[in-house]
Amino acid sequence: MPWSNQNGGGGGPWGGGGGNNQGPWGKGPQPPRGGGGGNPPDLEEVIRRGQDKLRQVLPGGGGPGSGSAKLIAGLVVLGLVGIWLMQSIYTVQPDERGVELRFGKPKDEISQPGLHMIFWPFETVEMATIVEREMSTGGSSRTGSIDGLMLSGDQNIVDVEFKLLYSVQDPAAFLFNLARPEDTLRQIAESAMREVVGRRPAQDIFRDNREAIAAEVQTIIQTGMDAFPAGIAINQVAIEDAAPPREVADAFDEVQRAEQDEDRFVEESNQYANQKLGQARGEAATRREEAAAYKDRVVNEATGEAGRFISVYQEYAKAPEVTRSRLYLETLEKVLGGSDKVIIGQDGGGSGVVPYLPLPEVRKNAGGTN
Repeated sequence: MPWSNQNGGGGGPWGGGGGNNQGPWGKGPQPPRGGGGGNPPDLEEVIRRGQDKLRQVLPGGGGPGSGSAKLIAGLVVLGLVGIWLMQSIYTVQPDERGVELRFGKPKDEISQPGLHMIFWPFETVEMATIVEREMSTGGSSRTGSIDGLMLSGDQNIVDVEFKLLYSVQDPAAFLFNLARPEDTLRQIAESAMREVVGRRPAQDIFRDNREAIAAEVQTIIQTGMDAFPAGIAINQVAIEDAAPPREVADAFDEVQRAEQDEDRFVEESNQYANQKLGQARGEAATRREEAAAYKDRVVNEATGEAGRFISVYQEYAKAPEVTRSRLYLETLEKVLGGSDKVIIGQDGGGSGVVPYLPLPEVRKNAGGTN
């Protein structure tokens, strides 16, 4: 090498040869004391030294038959008892119910909220939350899945999003009858909704009859979950949204607007028909009232005339001459009472002047005076 002879001993480019083992920044790593030539320490020796130090710390030197062995044994027993108590004592929260198992078989009793104890490891406990839970499914337009796409009874595709509210009614059945009860509940809920939607027209799902559909779906879901049984009670089914798929939403909106226009035109025509029918019925009622009044008036007049004629006839039968003269005078009074009259005297005396009494003018003057 180029630096092998520069420092008389081949100590490398920075010197330090001849066993000095010195690097560029001072001394290099030193071997451990006590010889050994840099060999790793013996593991058994390390363990032995640790045991010696432990004996020095323990009272009595830690020898056989001393009190330290009993103390260690006592500590081990206490530790085991503590572990057993930790596994045997459990607490049930207010929103939970516990199901104890003996050799893996559930007991009939349900642990209520509070502190309980079991004989572990022969007995174990499983917890079930009983508070009301919520599950949403469907809604492909929002989630991007196809779970909410359903075929209605009139061959329309609808996107239904609905929500379930359920609670655990039987904790033991919920924990042990089904491996994944919530997955089963979701599948049964989707199947029930598809069944009900497939029997009804799309208009019922969109706006007309959502409550009845939700009630029917709830009944079907509860029947399906009780068949296992799964220990789940369905509290409510609510249809959150129902709409056509995005690909046909515009066309469906056009159809909806056309149906709304049709409904509006039908409503306007019904209003016009009701208005005309009301007017016709009012006029008919008026005509009937007028006819009835005319009838009553004519009948009353005829009855009165007949009664008057009978009374006149009775008087005529008693005194014919007097009655005849009276009728003649009354007739002249009726005929001449409303006409203008001119009285001309016949005994003018030959003077050529005709006496004239202007009765109409006298009547006018008399009326003006009054």
